[in-house]
Amino acid sequence: MSSRDARFDGQFITGVHSTGIYCRPSCPAVTPKPGNVSFYLTAAAAHEAGLRACKRCLPDAVPGSPAWNIRDDLAARAMRLIGDGTVEREGVPGLANRLGYTPRHLTRVLVAEVGAGPLALARAHRAQTARVLLMSTDLPVTDIAFAAGFGSVRQFNDTIAAVYERTPSALRAGARVRAGSRDRDTETGTGTGTGTGTRISLLLPARAPFDGTGLLGFLGVRAIDGVERSTSAGYERTLRLPHGWATLQLAVAGTLEAPAIACTARLSSLADLAPLVSRVRRLCDLDADAQAIDRALADDPALAGSVHGTPGIRVPGSLDPEETLFRALLGQQVSVAAARTALGRLSAALGEPVPGATATAAPQLLFPTAASIAEHGREVLRGPAARIDTIIRVAAALAAGDLVLDVGETRDDLQARLTALPGIGPWTAGYVAMRVLGSPDILLTSDLALRQGADRLGLPATARDLAAHGSVWAPWRSYAGMHLWRAAGAPRPAGQAVHGKNGSGRLR
Repeated sequence: MSSRDARFDGQFITGVHSTGIYCRPSCPAVTPKPGNVSFYLTAAAAHEAGLRACKRCLPDAVPGSPAWNIRDDLAARAMRLIGDGTVEREGVPGLANRLGYTPRHLTRVLVAEVGAGPLALARAHRAQTARVLLMSTDLPVTDIAFAAGFGSVRQFNDTIAAVYERTPSALRAGARVRAGSRDRDTETGTGTGTGTGTRISLLLPARAPFDGTGLLGFLGVRAIDGVERSTSAGYERTLRLPHGWATLQLAVAGTLEAPAIACTARLSSLADLAPLVSRVRRLCDLDADAQAIDRALADDPALAGSVHGTPGIRVPGSLDPEETLFRALLGQQVSVAAARTALGRLSAALGEPVPGATATAAPQLLFPTAASIAEHGREVLRGPAARIDTIIRVAAALAAGDLVLDVGETRDDLQARLTALPGIGPWTAGYVAMRVLGSPDILLTSDLALRQGADRLGLPATARDLAAHGSVWAPWRSYAGMHLWRAAGAPRPAGQAVHGKNGSGRLR
């Protein structure tokens, strides 16, 4: 805090009791006396202590904590679901039911672990969503109150006043005054309403370093015709959200020191803004502690050159867990191009058109639902009968609710339930856990391309030996795997490695 180190923004909150405010660690205000400061893991805990958000540094407009992906305990699983808006949609009983505990026990655990219960955490989440809408759209205040998940306008006004010590109108007016000189790493944007949804543009901050170009390139190479596309500006796609459809455009923005993703979305329901932001942050892995990951992986001389050449590599997440599972099933043991062809055929036959989309505009289709694949998939799918049987079986289980995928799972439970289904092996289960849960420590050694990348970097090329060597990369083996996949697609070097002081260097 004294050094105003922006690397820790979002990882903890600094509460200054002499002024009654809480800040991000990098707040430019005068450093307070140590006796006046308390530290909190979440903004909700600071609210519970009677503090309000700093008007200068906007402490909730920063990357989130990476701990909720690294950890897999009850508190972390609950935090992932709360960020996705589960409390607004299902209440605390619904959240507790998803996690398999009573509301009382869940509240006790969250208070002990993060300093606030699920209601307080959801309240802070609603306040942040309302702030974004107030500062980035011209929507009526009443519409914003209900879109953010508040039960009444009075509750909305009281919460905004308690958290930001301003009325909603004053918060919006302040945003307009600051428009020309806003902090470079805050969420900002514009919003307009139309007959086919509300268009909102946001700037979502990431932790530096950030290989945003590589991440969007990974998504673009695997883009499904009609559902996604890669453009010169970035990546576009359609998606389903809890209350309706949305379209999405992502592009790399910000600076090397303060990177970000520019997100432009068209939403059929504004109530989906909070889950949209949460899912885009997870898709782009914006909350990862990139410096810690790079430092750990660069300790291995075989990976150091790749880490130095591509700092801030990310593990792509998932916008739709069910879609990710079907992509994994259709992508097993085939090339990326073949998987794209199969997924494009499936989407063209069973996908639903987005309202307002034209036949010439792409993307314009929503990925098929599990129910439609279960009912009509055999008419469209091509390939080995066993694989088709597996896909139809999985689709039927998802449609019936016998198989549920969400970010509230533990990695072990998710992988065990998937591998218990005939036709799903460790690679598919691991790939889904890595992308849906953001699990940072999965190395898919059975993947041929990953082993080819390992061979190019001088690492063991057999699954057993690579797994043994990869143990030194824990707990960041998922990120090491991304480096190996990147190496598999790079041209094979013509000469020997030129070693530097750290034992590695760029290959000539």
